[in-house]
Amino acid sequence: MSVQAAALLEAQDLTRHYRVSRGYLRGHSTVRALDGVSFSLEQGRTFAVVGESGCGKSTLARQVTMVETPTSGTLRIDGIDVVHASTDVRRRLRPQVQMVFQSPYASLNPRRTVGALLEEPLVIHRRGSPAERRTAAHAMMAKVGLRPEHYRRYPHMFSGGQRQRIAVARALMLGPRLVVADEPISALDVSIQAQVLNLLLDLQAELHIAYLFIAHNLQVVRHIADSVMVMYAGHAVEQGPKDAIFADPRHPYTRALLASTPSLRGPPRTQRASPAGEPPSPLAHATGCAFRARCPRAIERCAVEAPAVTAIGRVRVACHRAGEDA
Repeated sequence: MSVQAAALLEAQDLTRHYRVSRGYLRGHSTVRALDGVSFSLEQGRTFAVVGESGCGKSTLARQVTMVETPTSGTLRIDGIDVVHASTDVRRRLRPQVQMVFQSPYASLNPRRTVGALLEEPLVIHRRGSPAERRTAAHAMMAKVGLRPEHYRRYPHMFSGGQRQRIAVARALMLGPRLVVADEPISALDVSIQAQVLNLLLDLQAELHIAYLFIAHNLQVVRHIADSVMVMYAGHAVEQGPKDAIFADPRHPYTRALLASTPSLRGPPRTQRASPAGEPPSPLAHATGCAFRARCPRAIERCAVEAPAVTAIGRVRVACHRAGEDA
């Protein structure tokens, strides 16, 4: 899939493999968590990554946040190749990329106050005096809807939605240009999810930050994303603008995801396209299309030849038969 030169974040054939032991007498094998993923993200936009558990979404997040180094491929942040960058360059880039984790119950240190949690990134990066850090923390609390008296309270004293607001505030303390949100609302009550999503949108409009938004709920993606990448077994199977993906999905897996998503709008679905079976083992290195065993449209070619990424209209699809519906 092609990328844009002016993008804030660019990935080209990004790959991450893990060598794992299969037992004392069985040697080692390779888990292909990411297998040649390409995409781009512009400043101030939201790029959503969707797919079932185990498809490689969180592995992608670890590469983008520079927690891990890709096995191969190219990853550029603001034009800098972080895969081959020196330790000093990566250290300078890290404040520009921050993360909001899935669970606000696990990501906040219960022994630290809200003020200490928010000031910690500034302390680590040696920014400002204690008074300046305290002022910055109060200002960020106001941006995310927290009151001044919350500064000295502990995480257990807040609801799940408030804790995630604290996590969002902490991620923004260093003034990042890119925030990786790894399913940031899936651990929250449904009644609170919309509030956190609207907060993220308001902050994006005010601060012009970009989001790499990881999710499995397509209705959430429809609300927040500008463009979407659908992943399956470490591969990007379909990618394009949000409206094109939702209006006319080309890949059978994308259609299955959309068909299995409850909706309050539109006519009731009389037939579900959910694929039978389970995703392939991450240790399986079969040839051909990874989705073929669950695909209702699979043909003999799918078993022997991996589909190339093809542009159809405004989307790019990895499917041998995607063009038949064009």
